[in-house]
Amino acid sequence: MRKLVLTCASLLLLSSAFAQTLFTYGQYPVSKQDFVRVYEKNSINKKADYSEPALREYLNLYSLFRMKVKEAEIQRLDTLPNIQHELDNYRKQLAKNYLTDEEVTNKLLREAYGRMKEEVHVEHILILCPLGTDTTAAYRKIDSLYKVATHKKADFAALAKEYSEDKGSKDNGGDIGYITALSTVYPVENAAYNTEVGKISAPFKTQFGYHIVKVIDKRPANGQIRIEQIMVAVPKSKGAEGIEAGRKRIDSVAMLLKQGTSFEALVKQYSDDKFSVNEGGKLPPFGVGHYVPVFENAAFALKNPGDISAPVQTEYGFHIFKLLERFPLKPYDSLEVTLKHKIENDSRAQTARDIFFEKIKEKNGYKEYPENVKELVAKMDQMISDTGKLAHLFRAMDYRSMTKPVFSLAGVNYTQADLAKFIETTTHGRLMGAKQVATKDLLRMYVTNVVNDFEEHKLIDENPDFKNLMEEYRDGIMLFELMDRNVWGKASKDSVGLTEFYAAHKNKYMWQPGFKGAVYHFKTEALAKEGVKLMGKKGATDEDVIKKINTDANPDGVSVQRGHFEFSHFKDVPQSDVEKAKISSPVKNADGTYYVVKTEELYKEPTQKSLDEARGYVVAEYQDFLEKQWHDQLRAKYPVKVDETVFKSLVK
Repeated sequence: MRKLVLTCASLLLLSSAFAQTLFTYGQYPVSKQDFVRVYEKNSINKKADYSEPALREYLNLYSLFRMKVKEAEIQRLDTLPNIQHELDNYRKQLAKNYLTDEEVTNKLLREAYGRMKEEVHVEHILILCPLGTDTTAAYRKIDSLYKVATHKKADFAALAKEYSEDKGSKDNGGDIGYITALSTVYPVENAAYNTEVGKISAPFKTQFGYHIVKVIDKRPANGQIRIEQIMVAVPKSKGAEGIEAGRKRIDSVAMLLKQGTSFEALVKQYSDDKFSVNEGGKLPPFGVGHYVPVFENAAFALKNPGDISAPVQTEYGFHIFKLLERFPLKPYDSLEVTLKHKIENDSRAQTARDIFFEKIKEKNGYKEYPENVKELVAKMDQMISDTGKLAHLFRAMDYRSMTKPVFSLAGVNYTQADLAKFIETTTHGRLMGAKQVATKDLLRMYVTNVVNDFEEHKLIDENPDFKNLMEEYRDGIMLFELMDRNVWGKASKDSVGLTEFYAAHKNKYMWQPGFKGAVYHFKTEALAKEGVKLMGKKGATDEDVIKKINTDANPDGVSVQRGHFEFSHFKDVPQSDVEKAKISSPVKNADGTYYVVKTEELYKEPTQKSLDEARGYVVAEYQDFLEKQWHDQLRAKYPVKVDETVFKSLVK
């Protein structure tokens, strides 16, 4: 027991030691722990240098950073609307990585990898049902088709051709070929893998509408393949005549291949696929579910690298494939990171989020009040017209007196009026479709937003990593605003200060010996010589030269730059060619173009630049001056005191 007490006491002492104050700036302390965390995070190649000079240099920089953050906080810059908006957006994006059920995500990863070992051949029927429309009619239609296909044993492909609203597969009898994990939306994938071969799934819903799926076959995965292709395009506008011409062309290509002509040479000569022709016809590696079934069936039928297919017809034209390589399914460990990224951007990620949100709702006493929602919908029926100039107009102000809760979370009631505000914002004041259905969808969205926002704000209190990232981002955008106010914006807007700074340092802003005039840039030597002749004519202007040289056939033959130039930039021009009122001979540039110098005023001694001429340099140096001045003021306001004993404990 005594040993346990001593151990706990030792741990407390160690914890206390690590939380020691390393330095103070003014009255504000910075702990050793915070300094080490930031120092290691910002170290080059993530390898921190704990030598005394490196630590001392970073402490000086970090203390100045903390002074600036404190100034921003004192000025309450984080309350500015633009910064608040940016912080809200960043919080929502960042929170997506945290607002999920890790256990469910891992199960989805394993499920996806397991399914990647098998490919499923499916046909489907889709009845469209866009978000916000009445689902009743669409469901009745798909349910009747399901009953006809299962109970009356009607031909599924024939039903698909007649009734399916999926334009991509309708004409093929609903055939979408073989699919595998992550090659289609998650509900379709689920139906395919959970239905036996020869059976038809029960109706299910996706974001597109209602589906039923028939499983034709299941087979071990083929992995991925890489092929090159020759494609002869057949535009649909050409009709049967175009198909016949395309077939003759691809047959001639097939004949040349049999005679020994190289595949790559025929790609260059015949292929119409602009995406692969410059790559020798090579396509990126792909698995099933990537291209149309007839394309994939022909490609995957090739067994050995070097095998060439017979001509294949698709809706795009005719193809001949050559197999380059086969890639078997990689082990789980090597695919885990890629799979996780895909799942985070796949519809199944919503499953993990939904489960996580349900846990949040249950934990925080979530409750719905459906009767109060019905009351809101009833009033909508009275207030919203479906015809006339004000058709579908929805105004939240019409419902502001409706204060009954539609749901509650963590003891807070969200009222009918709150939901009305959300509806107006989301629909831009136009509520289309069946009001009861639309309100149900919009209520679900509103609940998701509220729960999401509730948990995002809790993350700051409950998750140290999230809190640190949010604070770092907040500090960064506040510092940007602060720097703009004290340095960047001030230097460009403070005309009096800029003028005074220029006057005090004007000897730094000088033109070195040079000339005023024009520099003509010509595309070719012939154009340069023609330009010199034109420029030599009495009264010739820049416009005259440009008009004569830049024709429709040669629109960029010449360009002209006027101004004050220094000799140091024209070392290839003979000194004798740079004289007042003189035109130089053409000088060749490294890229094969030419330039000609036309001198109008000559300056053999340095001359003063005006503020306008030197403005870019003056503003940059004035910014440096203001920043140094500001830093001195901050260090005077927040004197730094380092605990040398604590500092020395960091040195390695």
